[in-house]
Amino acid sequence: MRGHKLKTAAGLRFKRKGTKMLIGFYNYTVVLTYVGLAASVLGMTQVFGGHYRAALLCLIISGTCDMFDGKIARMKKDRTKQEKVFGIQIDSLCDLICFGMFPATIGYSLTHGTERLRMLGMAASVCFVLGAVIRLGYFNVMEQERQEQTTEHRKYYQGLPVTSVALILPLIYILSQQLSWLPLPQTWCISMLVISVLFVSNIRVRKPGSIGTAIMTVLGLAVLAGVLMIC
Repeated sequence: MRGHKLKTAAGLRFKRKGTKMLIGFYNYTVVLTYVGLAASVLGMTQVFGGHYRAALLCLIISGTCDMFDGKIARMKKDRTKQEKVFGIQIDSLCDLICFGMFPATIGYSLTHGTERLRMLGMAASVCFVLGAVIRLGYFNVMEQERQEQTTEHRKYYQGLPVTSVALILPLIYILSQQLSWLPLPQTWCISMLVISVLFVSNIRVRKPGSIGTAIMTVLGLAVLAGVLMIC
């Protein structure tokens, strides 16, 4: 029958051709996630042109979107299990690009000087993306398992959240522009190496509540202002 749903052995349901034109889930719960991804892709195009300030602004926008996309998703109380799992997966995939590949692209681009600097940029970029993908993959497994056991909100993260680079790295950029003894290429790459270790370290990072979110918002605005003021 036209439009009849088929159920596979894996328990996933599909609709016959003609009923659903696009795969995936499309509602307001994923809008900010996609906006953040678009900002990061746009930022990478700015890196290729050497427009680092514009790229950093895109990184901050992506971080802001990620800060609130989870809260918006939880506002939809009638989400199905498939929608929740899709939300976890799509968020992590976008995070890998926004806060893994994007900062690594900036780091490697900054090291187009001597051969030694280029090697540092390559090593830092590889370690950074590898740390991010391991941390995100581990989070997906543990978060899906946690949601099957409890409906309570997560209070702690394991390892440094990848989204934190949207504040840390622009701050590194600002400091390197103000302090002559902090050369940007080396400082950015060394920071990526340290952060890559923190991504996979078994440390507990408290998830910010309302007050923490407000503090991070103020800090983010200060960093944004700092980036804008740098010529």
